[in-house]
Amino acid sequence: MGMENDKKKIVLASSSPRRKMLLEAVGLDFIVDASSYEEDMTLDLSPEELVKTLAMGKARDVASRYTGAIVLGADTMVFIDDHRLGKPHTEERAREMLRLLSGKSHVLMTGFALLDTDTGKIVSEAHPVQIYFKELSQEDIDWYIGTGEPLERAGAYSMQEQGGVFIERIEGDRDAGIGLPVKRIIELLKDF
Repeated sequence: MGMENDKKKIVLASSSPRRKMLLEAVGLDFIVDASSYEEDMTLDLSPEELVKTLAMGKARDVASRYTGAIVLGADTMVFIDDHRLGKPHTEERAREMLRLLSGKSHVLMTGFALLDTDTGKIVSEAHPVQIYFKELSQEDIDWYIGTGEPLERAGAYSMQEQGGVFIERIEGDRDAGIGLPVKRIIELLKDF
């Protein structure tokens, strides 16, 4: 029997180095255990519900391996017009995505879920960030594809790395755009 004041472990159910960095930056003590949850981007849900559902799926997948823990799952996706953009994985797909984003604004939506493995309590939220892209030339796109950065990034770019040069302005929580609305998560963790 643990004492009431035993601190619960915090488990980040994501292998994203950006999410890890954001949590480390606020001094949170946590372990990383990436989820093997299969994302289904075809679910007929609103952008908010989709990222929340995927974040919950990842949290639940990892939570099954723990007791006395709070598991944090997260998912980030890009929405533009009627398109939902995950990670392109191929150069060809990355090119298509960057052409689609060029000169327009899009929503970068991050969903997260906090799950208490003991009580089953779960809280999930979605945080949209509006991103305005510059017009991209063919050279811009070729250069960026050449860096290798876009292939494993939602929407084929990374905001706080080299892809940041394409961004004109951001409306919303920058941290959520990078991968996690950390201030909000810290606030919620106090209630767990």
